[in-house]
Amino acid sequence: MTLPFHPVSAVGALADALRRRVLSGEIAPGTALPEQELSTLYGVARPTVREALAVLVHEGLLRRERHRSAQVTEVTEADLDDLMFVRRPLEDLMATALTGRRVEEADEALARMTALPGDAPWADVVAEHMALHQALIVAVGSPRLERLYTALAVETRLGLVRLRTVYSDRHLLVAEHRDLLDRIGQGPPEAARRAVAAHLDHGWGTH
Repeated sequence: MTLPFHPVSAVGALADALRRRVLSGEIAPGTALPEQELSTLYGVARPTVREALAVLVHEGLLRRERHRSAQVTEVTEADLDDLMFVRRPLEDLMATALTGRRVEEADEALARMTALPGDAPWADVVAEHMALHQALIVAVGSPRLERLYTALAVETRLGLVRLRTVYSDRHLLVAEHRDLLDRIGQGPPEAARRAVAAHLDHGWGTH
């Protein structure tokens, strides 16, 4: 039997490498990414760099102004405060709807987060963190709630980059999410809602 093989394009590989560096905090918010420098650094042609940057601009991780190099998108403290102002009622709806249920996909994301080695890039933690919360939202079964939550994904991911300074001990992050899933799974609704509110009530650390 022949297994399907999907080669990764140079554009995709470069976009993935840059994405991981941005979401690990290795490339700071506001940093310019000149095409020629990236071309030299990664040993690829400038058109490849241009296309990879376009992918990340489309994702919202980079922004680009006419005749200027792409830059890592910055989110301010005010942006993050407003983000949480909107996320809190959405996740409160989630907690109410899911009380008494275990969401398998969320448990699987937590298991993957738990299994990450201590030296794993923070981008991997961000990915599982996002997967866990997204799984809970999807499990509600409301397409409109899912669309609203997805619209916040870019700023949420960029905010999570800051949390690497808040959760220098990843075991704390894992324990917090395990408790969150347990509270939602066990109920009652008010306890689940309080757990979600407490989970979202945190500082964002520093750059």
